[in-house]
Amino acid sequence: MNNNQNTYWTAFYTKPRNEKKVAERLTSKGYEIYCPTKTVLKQWSDRKKKVKEPIFTSYVFARVDELIRAEILIDSGVVSNVFWLGKPAVIQDVEIDEIRAFLEEYPMAEVDYGNFQEGDQIAIDSGPLSGQDGTISRIRGNKAYLSIASLGIEIQAEVSLGHLKRVD
Repeated sequence: MNNNQNTYWTAFYTKPRNEKKVAERLTSKGYEIYCPTKTVLKQWSDRKKKVKEPIFTSYVFARVDELIRAEILIDSGVVSNVFWLGKPAVIQDVEIDEIRAFLEEYPMAEVDYGNFQEGDQIAIDSGPLSGQDGTISRIRGNKAYLSIASLGIEIQAEVSLGHLKRVD
C-alpha cells in the first residue's frame, strides 16, 4: 500500500495495553504496522500458557507518508506520534529489520529500562505526562508508580519505565 520513496518508519504512542489491538486494527486496514512481541509464560491458578506480549509497552511502529500518518493518528487506540526535535521520529529500515531479526533469534528477549529504584527522582520524557518530575513510590514489572507534585496537589500515576529518566 505504501511502498513509494516518501515513506518512512515512525513510532506511535498507544493507550496502555492497546499495542496489539492497535496493530491488528491498523493492519486490517492495509497499513504496514510492526508491534514487536516476546513470548512469555503466564501462570493462572489452573494452567500455564505461552502468550505474546509487546516488547515496547505503549508503542507500535508504522511505515507512513504524511497522509497515512494523519490517518493512523485518528485511530481510537493511538495517543500521539513520537516526535524527535519537533518532527515525527524517523526510524531507519535497518533498525526495524534488526529488531525483527533479533526477536526471531531470541523470542523471549527482555528490554532493560535501567536500574530504577523506589525513591528515585525522575523526569518523564515521553507520553501524556511528558515534562513532569516525580518520585518513584514503587515498581511492579516494567511499570513505575510515581508521586507527582503538580499544581500543589499530589498525583499518583502509573508510567512505563521506558518513559522515565533519572534527574541528577
